[in-house]
Amino acid sequence: MEKKKRIVIALGGNALGNTLPEQMKAVKITSRAIVDLIEEGCEVVVAHGNGPQVGMVNNAMIALTHEDPQQPNTPLSVCVAMSQAYIGYDLQNALREELLNRGIEDIPVATMITQVRVDPDDPAFQTPSKPIGRFLTKEQADLMAEKYDYIMKEDAGRGYRRVVASPKPQEIIEIGTIRTMVNSGDLVIACGGGGIPVTRQGNHLKGASAVIDKDFASCLLAKELDADFLIILTAVEKAAINYGKPGEKWLDDITVDEAKQYIEEGHFAPGSMLPKVQAAVEFAESKPGRQALITLLEKAKDGILGKTGTRIHL
Repeated sequence: MEKKKRIVIALGGNALGNTLPEQMKAVKITSRAIVDLIEEGCEVVVAHGNGPQVGMVNNAMIALTHEDPQQPNTPLSVCVAMSQAYIGYDLQNALREELLNRGIEDIPVATMITQVRVDPDDPAFQTPSKPIGRFLTKEQADLMAEKYDYIMKEDAGRGYRRVVASPKPQEIIEIGTIRTMVNSGDLVIACGGGGIPVTRQGNHLKGASAVIDKDFASCLLAKELDADFLIILTAVEKAAINYGKPGEKWLDDITVDEAKQYIEEGHFAPGSMLPKVQAAVEFAESKPGRQALITLLEKAKDGILGKTGTRIHL
């Protein structure tokens, strides 16, 4: 019997919606695309972002401190944990339902609340750049900075937002349990929102005020699980060079070296396509035979079959 292809899928925000009702609808579509891959004979592990969701949780926790002065401010690491749990709840229910609808009854689905260790000396902590939460006026931003010691930055003329560090993931704390579950045939949802950022202090894991890029966390997860494929889902079918400019070219099949050259030439936007291509390159070059794919959610199956998407390999 041929060994199943092991795939780690990194779901972007567009696969989850921006509100609870949107998420309930979005995960049904997402689940269909994931179960399509399972029907193709793939073994799937799911990771996801949490951009809108962690901002929503953070705002709700701040509102609570305004209502009840006795309530302390909720650390960002706890907000990430909350977002992991409620996204996982919707995703695992939708996946279970889709599997049963197709007569697949032997694949348990479970969410692992996942901590990811970061380096407290990561340079990202010196230059926080990842915006979270809603837009505020200058007065509101100054109040938040004074009250909670938040770093607030003006965002493209739209108002002020809190910015936090985005350090690189170093270690997935629960990887042993995740590996055991995956090896036993479970469909596992892990590293939600890039993982709960923690630093090690002896035997204690302390939550960090940061968010980890979900593409880099998914790359680490894929390497640790010895996956064959890392699929990074995004809002376009393929990556491109000269995107939106004269000479625009959609990329189909490229080597790691070609991808690195395009990165060097500045073809991919920071905070958008750049981290996706960087994570794809990191995975593809980590071991012969590993491939990364960047494509749309609904094109994931076609991508695995070689029909579309940007495929990166050695």
